[in-house]
Amino acid sequence: MTTIFAFDAATSSASCALLRGGELIGERVSSPGRLLDAAAELTDLAAIGLGEIDALVVGTGPGSFTSIRIGLATARALCYALGLPAAGVSTLHAFGGGRPVIDARRGEVFSEGPTLSRPEELEVAGVRLVGDGALRYRALFEAAGAEILPDGDPAHRPSAALLVAHAGAYGDAERIEPVYLRAPDAVPTR
Repeated sequence: MTTIFAFDAATSSASCALLRGGELIGERVSSPGRLLDAAAELTDLAAIGLGEIDALVVGTGPGSFTSIRIGLATARALCYALGLPAAGVSTLHAFGGGRPVIDARRGEVFSEGPTLSRPEELEVAGVRLVGDGALRYRALFEAAGAEILPDGDPAHRPSAALLVAHAGAYGDAERIEPVYLRAPDAVPTR
């Protein structure tokens, strides 16, 4: 049976999951900075050694530039160290129960497409929205006719287990491309 370690660190909440033979063994949600601690807790609890992992799935964004880079660097390091194949999947696939809306800061959100837009530009009438962007702009979205689940609903947090179902071909982690949707703030000086 294939054991897959999946994780996503692109949003305000990070998620990691272990699946064996397509069945969820366990999942943890943490802050992006505590992703490796959550992963270690998960593998310890499941009594799975790193050598038992057969493949890795990583969220590619959109989301925080720094968090995406941390996630991809972690995936590449693990794959290199353990000799694992990997697949990258859009972070938008880590949400279930509605249309994902991720807070992009600066008065913008990431959503399906993937797109980067101002929240008032999204057509949301009659649509259930999930994610930290849906929570941040709840009043605006509800006034436009969207349904937003209660703040504590788990649908607002990414689930790394959901990424696995969207993984395509597995291969070299170095080939996984991030999804940024916004130019970096830092620019080279002349």
